[in-house]
Amino acid sequence: MAVDKNKSTFAVIIGTRGIFNSELAASDRVKLLKTLEELKLSYIIPAPEETTNGGIETKKDVKVCADLFRRHSPEIDGIIISLPNFGDELAVIETIRESRLEVPILVQAGKDEINKVDIKSRRDAFCGKISVCNNLYQYGYSFTDTTEHTEDLESDVFKRDLKEFAAVCRVVKGVRNARIGMIGTRPDAFNTVRFSEKILQKNGVTVVPVDLSWIFARAEGVSEGDQRLKNKLKALRGYGTIPARIPEEHIMRSARLSVAIEEWLDENECDASAIQCWNSVQLNYGCATCVSMSMMSENLRPSACEVDITGALSMYVLSLASMQPPALLDWNNNYGDETDKCVNTHCSNFPKGFMGNDIEISELDLLGEDLGRDRSFGAVKGKVAAGPASYLRLSTDDPRGIIKGYTGNADFTDDEFNMDGGIAVVKVPRLRELLAHICKNGFEHHVAMSRGHVGSIIREALQNYLDWDLYVHE
Repeated sequence: MAVDKNKSTFAVIIGTRGIFNSELAASDRVKLLKTLEELKLSYIIPAPEETTNGGIETKKDVKVCADLFRRHSPEIDGIIISLPNFGDELAVIETIRESRLEVPILVQAGKDEINKVDIKSRRDAFCGKISVCNNLYQYGYSFTDTTEHTEDLESDVFKRDLKEFAAVCRVVKGVRNARIGMIGTRPDAFNTVRFSEKILQKNGVTVVPVDLSWIFARAEGVSEGDQRLKNKLKALRGYGTIPARIPEEHIMRSARLSVAIEEWLDENECDASAIQCWNSVQLNYGCATCVSMSMMSENLRPSACEVDITGALSMYVLSLASMQPPALLDWNNNYGDETDKCVNTHCSNFPKGFMGNDIEISELDLLGEDLGRDRSFGAVKGKVAAGPASYLRLSTDDPRGIIKGYTGNADFTDDEFNMDGGIAVVKVPRLRELLAHICKNGFEHHVAMSRGHVGSIIREALQNYLDWDLYVHE
């Protein structure tokens, strides 16, 4: 057994059947564990001498394996079923059932070689996998298939499947235990970000509220000599370019707010947050929240604008899938007559890593004109660099009592667009169809995005394991 709490940890089942060569189970066990270690993935499996040929075949094997998995259930993120040969379908399904694990399941089967199909060498895992999957279906277990029906344990394609499966497990586990801080109330002009806290809770997502006044009082109580404040000031100044015109007191005020927000989130064990970013914070405290939110998202603790709780959840899912900083953007402008391009923007709270280039930290532009630039320091400005991207929007559909969403892959382009704030020129295949789906189904104007193409991971986690109503735009 090799367990590291900082890694994804898998319960491993080696399925085997006595009429086949036992060496196949023994050798494939070694190969699989070696591949997991190479990818820095942890595993839990009985010692080779505890079960039949290091695999699972008999009722005794089932008990040994299931007991081990139950003892380590808090650590286990997913199950890997590996079939070196046809395998014993009953032993596999009983191990899962008796372990009482409710985690994603990956099913892999060994590949026969054309010149090795004699009685000693044949695997028949091609067939055995179908039988195991049939049992999973009968017992009501969702599972993940590999890219190819049979795969070698040391192949690049299987390693890629393992990495994606680990990401699927992160998303499922993260969502089922998510805690999102709701800091303040939504702006009164934004009906669009209303949500059902009860529907989220039914799906494992807890919303933890706090009034802005508590955060302001806490921020005002952070003294200049406080080491937390000194550390935050250093981090803020190193985060981007702050124009010389910005008074030191404005930077100090922003840093105090960051300390107060992050400490409250720590105390309440929140994974993400959504903040009332205008206009109370500017009028009653005297700065913007954007850079505070940006720095949290950069550290994979996403923070969404305008108390968009389901937007924050969308960001959190993307961060779990991609392990990249996510951002919340508006579907904001057409890009001339190019129907597959648009401009996504915000004031902004885009994280530095999402931008991909140098950023400026200064005053809000549009809101600053209305609320006063002297009250609006903290906006993170810059253009998102070109590269692959993924998007996700989740929403509670209150009349239907469900969580719904849409996802897909896109690309950031290097096209110019001369507008203030955080700017991303985005190319989406068949964008008009996606926008029609968004409008027809009552989705918000906000969308979460991150770098990299992880749409397939999100689809597998949210559709297959969480059973959410997800439209995948391909």
